[in-house]
Amino acid sequence: MSNLILALDFGGTKFAAAVTDNRDSWIGKDLMPAPAPASAQADYAGMLAMARKLLAGRQAAAIGVSFGGPVDAARNTVILSHHVPGWEQVPLGEWLQRDLGAPAAIDNDANAGALGEYTYGAGQNCSSVFYITVSTGVGGGLVADGRVWHGANGMAGEIGHMQVDPAGPLCLCGKHGCVERLASGPYMAADARTQMTSGSALWVLCAGEAGQITGQLVAAAATRGDEVAIRLIERSATALGRGIGNTANIINPQRFVVGGGVTKAGSRWWQVLQAAARATALPEITIDIAPAQLIDDAPLWGAVALAKAAGTGHQP
Repeated sequence: MSNLILALDFGGTKFAAAVTDNRDSWIGKDLMPAPAPASAQADYAGMLAMARKLLAGRQAAAIGVSFGGPVDAARNTVILSHHVPGWEQVPLGEWLQRDLGAPAAIDNDANAGALGEYTYGAGQNCSSVFYITVSTGVGGGLVADGRVWHGANGMAGEIGHMQVDPAGPLCLCGKHGCVERLASGPYMAADARTQMTSGSALWVLCAGEAGQITGQLVAAAATRGDEVAIRLIERSATALGRGIGNTANIINPQRFVVGGGVTKAGSRWWQVLQAAARATALPEITIDIAPAQLIDDAPLWGAVALAKAAGTGHQP
């Protein structure tokens, strides 16, 4: 009988797949950029091909999936993708069982990341963990006593669309000043394109080509003293810190674990984040913020935990 677990991560800009034999380490892993042009059919075909390559003819005992968008975990169904057409109400769990012959469990990437860090990473030995990923977007997930808290509509943990500056810029969700609009890498890059000045560090790093600016470039420019970049980095950290402080006031988890590409923006980002969180939370609340330990693999390890639950019939 197979003991292989297949973990899949449908990310915003890249896909990852990995296989483990239940020993808490990968025996195979692969990455690919998200297919272009974007469509649910292309996404699924690319992931299925990568999974089959990793399995190399072997049978998986169970499959866990982290998906970058709203998911109905109880039905193993993707509700939609905010960025890729065709994912509306897709029974992804059924598709994978049909094509790979193993039970599959699905959750969104933030919930999967939360479960991964809680089980294998920076949230170990904590009774409750609120995980936040800050990269292409901003997502959050809560695990308490070993279970993901999904909420009444499966939308619990959406810290990215907590409004922290009602007078701020417009977010894709239709509100102004959401955490995601202020803190995520692509939005920082977009604002930097319109605000950079000729001859600045940001200008030099992108060789005057505004279209080449990314969140990583903004962070690099900030370390060189670029005023626009520093302002955007500090705005990002402040927005997320306020979101964490407000979440602490409502949920009071034992630990916040923060991961994603933007967290690599440097020590100043972390300092401002901590200060903003503490300034927003009630003084009686302990704020414990830790960097993600599993880094980019948190959703994949969460998928492993989901797969183990799928194999036993118990929902994490």
